[in-house]
Amino acid sequence: MIRLSVHVHPGSSRPRVGGSYDGALVVRVRARAVGGAATDEVLAALASAFGVRPRSVTCVRGAHSRTKAIVIEGDADALEQRRRVLIDSDVDVADQH
Repeated sequence: MIRLSVHVHPGSSRPRVGGSYDGALVVRVRARAVGGAATDEVLAALASAFGVRPRSVTCVRGAHSRTKAIVIEGDADALEQRRRVLIDSDVDVADQH
């Protein structure tokens, strides 16, 4: 399990995970920040980018904020290695709809 901070860019032209903003992993999603839609897409995008099941990704703080605390269940070493790769890159993720 790892805990990470993410910075969300709602309303992006396509979903992407990668890069950093103030030390947080950047997640771009198509959904607007209305009714929790952006948060739902963030969780799906992170599951795809980290190669885990959607139920393994949980928002533990900041559900209605651009900066969120996320917990991802799985092998901590592998997840941390993937996080480092994503911080240094910008990865397209499959549209979850």
